Amino acid sequence: MAPDLTHPAAPCDALVLFGATGDLAHKKVLPALYAMHQHGTLTVPVIGVASSPWTLEQLRAHAKNSIEESGADGHPDRLDSFLSLLRYVSGDYQDSATFEVLKQALGTARRPAHYLAIPPALFPTVIRGLGATALAADARVIVEKPFGRDLASARALNRVALEVFPESAIFRIDHFLGKEAIMNLLYFRFANSFLEPIWNRNHVASVQITLAEQFGVQGRGSFYETAGCLRDVVQNHLFQIVALLAMEPPAGRHFSAVDAEKLKVFHAMRPLCSSDLVRGQYAGYRREPQVSDCSEVETYCALRLHIDSWRWSGVPWYLRAGKCLPATACEVLVRLESPPLRLFADAVAPGEEGNYLRFRLSPHSLIALAARVKQAGKAFVGEQHELVLIEEEAGEQAPYERLLTDAMGGDPALFAREDAVEAAWRVVDPVLIAHAPALPYAPGSWGPPAADALIAEHGGWHNAMG
Repeated sequence: MAPDLTHPAAPCDALVLFGATGDLAHKKVLPALYAMHQHGTLTVPVIGVASSPWTLEQLRAHAKNSIEESGADGHPDRLDSFLSLLRYVSGDYQDSATFEVLKQALGTARRPAHYLAIPPALFPTVIRGLGATALAADARVIVEKPFGRDLASARALNRVALEVFPESAIFRIDHFLGKEAIMNLLYFRFANSFLEPIWNRNHVASVQITLAEQFGVQGRGSFYETAGCLRDVVQNHLFQIVALLAMEPPAGRHFSAVDAEKLKVFHAMRPLCSSDLVRGQYAGYRREPQVSDCSEVETYCALRLHIDSWRWSGVPWYLRAGKCLPATACEVLVRLESPPLRLFADAVAPGEEGNYLRFRLSPHSLIALAARVKQAGKAFVGEQHELVLIEEEAGEQAPYERLLTDAMGGDPALFAREDAVEAAWRVVDPVLIAHAPALPYAPGSWGPPAADALIAEHGGWHNAMG
């Protein structure tokens, strides 16, 4: 997507990383910053801020360890060059003195980007701290999801952010939007003329999206107790995929035109009710550290979504996500309607596995079309085969590298807008409280059996394998 050329943005001249000693920074952000430096897109100071009483040398050792564990090419000269960019400020986010020290550490930098890789509960504190010490002028703020816990908290957080930063300077990061495979959904839809005639309620029987993770909460029990699967990945990641698949053609490739069409999809989504949702919890979750022994938080959810638009009225969208499933993968399956006449004896009946388009989004990308072809011989008997249209190519840019590069450069194309965030929360808000109990499921299974019943009339789930 092209940046907004009518509002050229100056690149940032420093990056402030709040939460520099945390898990997210270690696993994702620091390796991404090193990759940016390797590719010449990060040459400005990087100032880590955290409550840990570390020295600069400790932060640099932490960053070196992070880069080595990520498998990046840690050539000594390049690594030393990156580590020389690092600065460190230790302090309490509640203390204004911390922000005064940060101001000194920024030196002559006048257009910093403030990246909040911290727990969401601290967002308002840090944003207000930046505003109170004049560190928000000509700056940008990059906010990690989840942006709020429900519609009311999202609105409250937006109000706080907009008190300090203009909307154009707020970058709400969703790393899914930085994936090459996600961007290819948009390209594939609108770069090919054969798709448009069938991409509607007349030819699409159902759409299903699966985001499966083979692992559990991995020591993040405290976070998961405040979030759960619906908040963690469905309201943001999966809804963004739905929007790209369901949107109308934008007026141009300008990011604001794309955002406008995605917003229409969120507004057309019917608010969920309890009968649309199946919640599950893997056996053993309650024994995880910092998890209540009577927790009702869901580690799995499956839902049926309706988009009340002219194009998609009557087409069910099935979404599911969960932890401790048999594979780590993300896939979209678009099932097409069966032919109107069963001309051959082995023709697919309605509800059975017929033609489909399959988009593999992770761990590697793939686009495939399933079609029936006749077997050799006189009899009109066939079988279904997948035709692979595209597979992942080497050298793809990692999501965090792409998104941080864009944020530093002022390109908002791959970031969520305030109105879109609130519209998505409106859809899930009714079932955040009013829902059935979480059903137990065995680790290594595909979730509770009730999720299979949810989609049974449309051929069942297509189980993605990693």
